[in-house]
Formats: sequence, C-alpha cells, structure tokens
Amino acid sequence: MGRYTENSPKCMVRLDGEETILARQLRLLEAVGIREVVMTTGPYKELLQDYIEALKLSLQVQYIHNPLYKETNYIYSIYLAREHLHSDLLLMHGDLVFEETVLRHMVETKESCMAVSSAVPLPEKDFKAVIVGKKITAVGIEFTENAVAAQPMYRFLGEAWERWLAQIIRFCENGEVSSYAEKALNEITDEIELYPYDFKTMLCQEVDQEEDLAEVKRILADRESR
Repeated sequence: MGRYTENSPKCMVRLDGEETILARQLRLLEAVGIREVVMTTGPYKELLQDYIEALKLSLQVQYIHNPLYKETNYIYSIYLAREHLHSDLLLMHGDLVFEETVLRHMVETKESCMAVSSAVPLPEKDFKAVIVGKKITAVGIEFTENAVAAQPMYRFLGEAWERWLAQIIRFCENGEVSSYAEKALNEITDEIELYPYDFKTMLCQEVDQEEDLAEVKRILADRESR
C-alpha cells in the first residue's frame, strides 16, 4: 500500500468516489447509534483531525497520539488511551471495511465477541480465532487447529474488557510494546467469555495490500449495482 500512504494514512485511502475507509467507518458508526469515538493516531495526526472535522459528523472524537508509532504495535496505542476506554466498547482497526449489518449485529450483541468467518479459507498471515466449544480460546496469526478466519473487530462488555485492558497495561509496563494486543488477550481467555460472531459471506475485511483494496472495491461496486 506504499503508494497510497506516502502523504496520508491508510485509513484515508478512497474506496468509491470520494469516500475513504475512515469516512465509511465513521458514517456507519454514526448510523448504528455510536456517539463517542476514541481514535489513536500515528503519522499525519493533524491531517486526520482536520479531515474528520470537515466530515461534520455528530460523533464526539477523542484523539490519542502515539509518538512511538514506528517502534510499537497497537497494544501501546491502547495503553496510551487506557483512561478513555471504558467497559462496553467496540474495538476495530483503522483499515477495516465492513457492511452496516455486521456492525449493527456486533453493537447489539449481549455478549463479548469477535468478528469471524467460517465461510472463507483460513488465511496464511492474517488473524485467526481458535474456537473450542462455543468460545474463542486464542487469537493470532499462527493458529490453524480448530481455527477460523478472524477480523480485528471486537465487542467487549464489562469485566471481560477490564481484564484484557489490565493485561495490556501489564505487558506495556513490562516493556512489551511491540507485541500484538492479542498476545495479552490469549493469557486471559480462560477467565472471560468471548464468543465468535460469524459474519460468513458478509463484507468485513482488512485492507493490507493493493489486492485487498481491489477486492473490497469490487464487492462494494457489485452490491451498489444490485
């Protein structure tokens, strides 16, 4: 995605017409009743803030800057934003493209869950969720047994989120700031109830490379034409 991110963050890549990944995310969050957003930033923080303000949405956006974005993973961004992240929240990556139905189902669920798909092939390098019984027991790129494709969209309620956040804080304060946040999650899955939300063939996909962008654009264009 290098040529798309030379002068702006990946979340500002255009999908169709003038709408970017970020604008689509925020528009759909607003549509399902979300009112408060905490956004962590790395490079181009001023550009992002100006862009979001120009969208004139009703969302209240709190910006948390990670000055060490080159050396850290998003576990550290969560750590920096920890005082603003309370129980009952939706957590997602900034390069995730999804349809409103997926988002609405996750927002309305009464249990902590992660977006997964049993209908797509198991990815080689992307997130996978291990499911034992009805619960998710591990999340990462390395798993294959009892695993399904997963996307970085979570709905966390109450104590489950507080336990994950406590582990994230412990990791970061011990210097583990470049790990996946899921490494911290995997240490407490036996203590919480985390369930898969299977979106199957609905759109919920990260844009990591140009092929992903082309695929997402094709899906959006096909659904719009219908």
